[in-house]
Amino acid sequence: MPELPEVETTRRGIEPHVRERVVNRVTVRNPHLRWPVDPGLARRVRGQRITGVGRRAKYLLLALEHGTVIVHLGMSGSLRLASGNEPPRPHDHVELALEGGRALRLHDPRRFGSVHYVPGDPLQHWLLAGLGVEPLSDAFHGTLLWETARGRRGPVKSLVMDGRVVVGVGNIYASESLFLAGIHPARPARRVSAARYESLAAAIRQVLASAIRDGGTTLRDFVNGVGEPGYFARALSVYGRAGEPCRSCGHPVRSRVIAQRNTYFCVRCQR
Repeated sequence: MPELPEVETTRRGIEPHVRERVVNRVTVRNPHLRWPVDPGLARRVRGQRITGVGRRAKYLLLALEHGTVIVHLGMSGSLRLASGNEPPRPHDHVELALEGGRALRLHDPRRFGSVHYVPGDPLQHWLLAGLGVEPLSDAFHGTLLWETARGRRGPVKSLVMDGRVVVGVGNIYASESLFLAGIHPARPARRVSAARYESLAAAIRQVLASAIRDGGTTLRDFVNGVGEPGYFARALSVYGRAGEPCRSCGHPVRSRVIAQRNTYFCVRCQR
């Protein structure tokens, strides 16, 4: 699933090409996404200028003159630029044709993505209103994690993947961050010290920043706004490497299901 680095990579890739462009036409080829596309989307968006592209958690925010289009990429989707003359591919479900001849297309084979138009404050939309802090913002720090963990009985990995606490730390980045911080993912969240939470917060910021710099992680489907894969997979320390030697100590990386997700870790390096 595209997580924060992949969505931020997409945002950075498309914004220079769509900002200040008028939406000439909206085509909805298949409205049956995770939530049905509003039948009035084309009427509401057509003729408006895109003033910028933002991101909140895993959501892209296409800011218009009089509203916002919220886009979620789902499990395997991408938001890509294409020439207006290029025939749409299968699974190009929603298209914004822009002045200048280019088009912005939501490609979503599994149809778990979504497109919403919000006339008011997008941060008050029900998809965004209950989200936690951004991990690359000043509001995110170890004290926040430590204080939140006091009443938790679950594992620390579940805490950092809880979008009501901090957004965008998906399965890949949780495993990598916990490895970098030296914390076992199954350790009860309330048994992690404040000092170790500071280390974990720093590790999360470092891992996410590195993933963004490398264009995100492509394991199978993800491509950015101009059709390029992400390269962070080459730098993964534990994720997807069960049975392979730990890059730090050489002990085989292990895998187990924690909070219903495959989790990768080193028993020697993580306590």
